[in-house]
Amino acid sequence: MTANLHLDTPRLTCSQIAEDDWDFFRQLQLSPHVMHYVADAKSDEKIHADFTARLPRWSPFSAHWLCLVVREKQSGNRLGVSGYIHREKDCAEVGFLFAPEAQGKGYAHESLRAICDYAFSDGGIRRLSATVTAGNTPSRRLLEKVGFVLEGELRESYWLRNAWHNDWLFGLLREEYGL
Repeated sequence: MTANLHLDTPRLTCSQIAEDDWDFFRQLQLSPHVMHYVADAKSDEKIHADFTARLPRWSPFSAHWLCLVVREKQSGNRLGVSGYIHREKDCAEVGFLFAPEAQGKGYAHESLRAICDYAFSDGGIRRLSATVTAGNTPSRRLLEKVGFVLEGELRESYWLRNAWHNDWLFGLLREEYGL
């Protein structure tokens, strides 16, 4: 196994999730604002199982999520989580969740750029994808700002808040990213 992955940007440090990040992870998962377009309310047991599944040391081509906790360098405050999971050998799906107080400040953009930089340069990734519940305009804008292209929409694809929702499908190829 490789050492825990650590990415730095001008304002942020992104490091693999660890046991002491439990309270923050749980807080994100319990926030109706954060989870509005992501998932219905989960039990503590389910949240803990999701957390535990992200704890094993990650290396390229691991079967579990690369889950990086995003911290502000200056304060050390946790802002969100970002990462990806392999769907095929050279294809992965990105994901991100940020605390309400960290949204709208460019942190998600900065951390997603770092994830893409790593994935396309050192991670062996050829294609990144993202699935966003239709209506989640802030996530759509973020993905498009980084270079992701809306490739399609799956109608009534996701059950959330007692109704079917469409999913937007985004993709980004290494050759389009421009490292």
